[in-house]
Amino acid sequence: MAESTTTTQRFSGWDKPELDLSNADWQSGSQGTGDVQIAFVEGFIAMRNGGRPESPSLIFTPAEWRAFVLNARGGEFDLT
Repeated sequence: MAESTTTTQRFSGWDKPELDLSNADWQSGSQGTGDVQIAFVEGFIAMRNGGRPESPSLIFTPAEWRAFVLNARGGEFDLT
């Protein structure tokens, strides 16, 4: 069987550090499983799937987070 290797590639223009999220204080808006959780780490906002915490997290700058929240409140991401 061939050995599998995984290479992490940084995206062009990616200016976010590799954050250590192992001790992050994850918060959620509900007590259910599978919900979205966020953590504030080193001046950035991390978001993950609470039902699969081992999955990769999204990392936002404060400006990106503000734009995301404002657009979500404005219905930008409504699927109905």
